[in-house]
Amino acid sequence: MGRVQLFEIRLSQGRLVYSPGEPLAGAVHVCLGAPLPFRAIRVSCTGSCRVSAKANDTACVAEEGYVNSTLSLADKGSLPTGEHSFPFQFLLPVTAPTSFEGPFGKIAYQVRATIDTPRFSKDHQCSCAFYVLSPLNLNSIPDIEQPNVASTTKKFSYKLVRTGSVVLTASTDLRGYLAGQVLRLQADIDNQSGKDTGPVAASLLQKVSYKAKRWIYDVRAIADVEGAGVKAWRRTQWQEQILVPPLPQSALPGCSLIHIDYYLQVSLKAPEASVVLPVFIGNIAVNPAPTSPQPGPGPPPGAQCSVVPSAPPQEEAEAGATGPPPVADPVSLFAKSHMQLWPPSVFGAVPGAPEPCPPGSGPASHPLPPALCVSAGATVPYFADGSGGPVPSTSTWILPPEYSLWAPPCEAPPSYEQSCGSAGAGPTPGS
Repeated sequence: MGRVQLFEIRLSQGRLVYSPGEPLAGAVHVCLGAPLPFRAIRVSCTGSCRVSAKANDTACVAEEGYVNSTLSLADKGSLPTGEHSFPFQFLLPVTAPTSFEGPFGKIAYQVRATIDTPRFSKDHQCSCAFYVLSPLNLNSIPDIEQPNVASTTKKFSYKLVRTGSVVLTASTDLRGYLAGQVLRLQADIDNQSGKDTGPVAASLLQKVSYKAKRWIYDVRAIADVEGAGVKAWRRTQWQEQILVPPLPQSALPGCSLIHIDYYLQVSLKAPEASVVLPVFIGNIAVNPAPTSPQPGPGPPPGAQCSVVPSAPPQEEAEAGATGPPPVADPVSLFAKSHMQLWPPSVFGAVPGAPEPCPPGSGPASHPLPPALCVSAGATVPYFADGSGGPVPSTSTWILPPEYSLWAPPCEAPPSYEQSCGSAGAGPTPGS
């Protein structure tokens, strides 16, 4: 063994996650097997965002810094044999953005210690990474309490001379969610034609924008659900739910080079029609809406409300002459497939972190380090301008830590088999 038997940085209480404006304290520990002359012992705290033009490229084309501080722990002298400890403390800026790492850029923080040795001797260095979490309060987002609804009408032709239309309306119960919450989706499809539609599908999408020499957009699907098509002259209602996995927060406030957006896209495959709903991911839940006043007198429960249909267009009237009239009452539409694109096996743990305690076993005696989350699925980046098509990338995406230590408050959505089982026996094969 050499002179330096141990040279490492230990953060106070083993913490890995800090908030902006918090002090970051720790100590540099050195264990020597022989005296070591030195010119200086320094420790620095750095944090920056680096963006590259190519996926997983170490050469950056844009960079901005958030913290860069250096402390001198000892001046020129000689360290005797044995163990030594040099405490330090930094103050993180209040504007530091949340840690993030993607294929085209990252926001990273670290503490680095250096023993500057005399000439012709090798300097000794060590480093320790830490994470910053700037909590995003969903209540600070404008119009977060407004309904999240979008609608579109698609007109199309079929059987050469027939025309019809499909009205697709989608809504969610909230506009902002936390990791572990269930996103409840409702889609109403009004098929005003004599032709069956294709399947209806919904995807939770994540779009990360990187500001290099030009904007680079990285889009991936977090979860996909699919329902059956709609019969001719029918109006159906499709209700689904998606469990929100641990994801980076929306926007990344404080960083001007990386921006994160989330969308819920609901679409029909034939005829092609789609709507997009903005979704926000944060760390502080949306405040519940105030209780609405009780409605006035109305029909008793279970009473049928009269529906007065409007006159259909001439083309639809001609088509309806040979087919059944439109159905006024909506029919429930069940899911065909439900796929979360983030299996639990893709989530890793911080090296050296203890195993998390199972739910119901009580709180741990010491806080556990956060788990590192790795997103699954292929990445398809595309550029805002210039020629050429999308360039696929199969690189995994290392996301910031999962900061919540409690179990998800909601159960996972039902599987396809469970959904079909609750609806009764399905059609027999070959029917």
